[in-house]
Amino acid sequence: MAADLLSDASLDGEDRPVEPPSRKGTWPAVPGEYFVNPYNRHCHVAVTTLASPDLARRVGTAQPDHLCMVGKTETENIGIEKLVKNIITNPSIHFLIVAGAEPKGHKSGATLLSLFEHGIDESGRVQGPAGRDPVLPNLSPAEVEAFRHQVRVTDMRECQDPQRIGAEAKSLVASRNFWCGTGGFAAQVGLVAISGTEVVQARRHPRVSLDPAGYFVVLRDVGRKFLIVEFYSHEHHLLHAIEGRSARDLYLTAIANGWVGTPTRAACLGHELGNAECSLRLGTPYIQEGA
Repeated sequence: MAADLLSDASLDGEDRPVEPPSRKGTWPAVPGEYFVNPYNRHCHVAVTTLASPDLARRVGTAQPDHLCMVGKTETENIGIEKLVKNIITNPSIHFLIVAGAEPKGHKSGATLLSLFEHGIDESGRVQGPAGRDPVLPNLSPAEVEAFRHQVRVTDMRECQDPQRIGAEAKSLVASRNFWCGTGGFAAQVGLVAISGTEVVQARRHPRVSLDPAGYFVVLRDVGRKFLIVEFYSHEHHLLHAIEGRSARDLYLTAIANGWVGTPTRAACLGHELGNAECSLRLGTPYIQEGA
């Protein structure tokens, strides 16, 4: 019974798309970990906290006047691309405060400041001081120029004080005599239709096919804080066992040794090991779904 469950997992429902709530007409236009006050969507200040996600939470919770959006930006490429697209799709945002800890190597703060000052070259690479890989292939030159035209960037890197950030936001808005209204966009600028890619909706799959190589059982040794993977044949003979502290180490070892026969099974094993590792760290119960 248990072996059948583990080697041939099933899901409720038919093979059909999982329809999420529509994002049409919503903002932020690009999904990410942002705190947005719905009553402040027409305000003028965005804040990035770089590699300080807890600072983003504290600023968002404080809800300072004039704050439209706050979120982290940990990478000098994808993180910046998402931030820029969300700014240029809200024409009320005219100030960007760069605060929080600068991520080592990535230097997303330095890259943002260089993007504002110098833009990109013909290959999409940010000019000036930047992180290790400051290439923005998912931003068009028009989007970059719209960003540079729309906002003024204020360097508050290493500042971890929500009150100081809130005071700076208030000062910036006062310097331009902007009014933060809720009835429409103020000081409107020309909008740019942002580039994007097709989003394919995930489908429900009622059954996961058998892996001809065998099946896995994921266990935890709570006392030692170890994860254990046992690999069985379909005749239920124990063939191999792996143990370690990291889900990543275990599933990569299983793949490297040729004990994972299909991509589906590799995905299931990684999912199960991730759940097991999380439960071990949090001290919560763990029940295997299927691997």
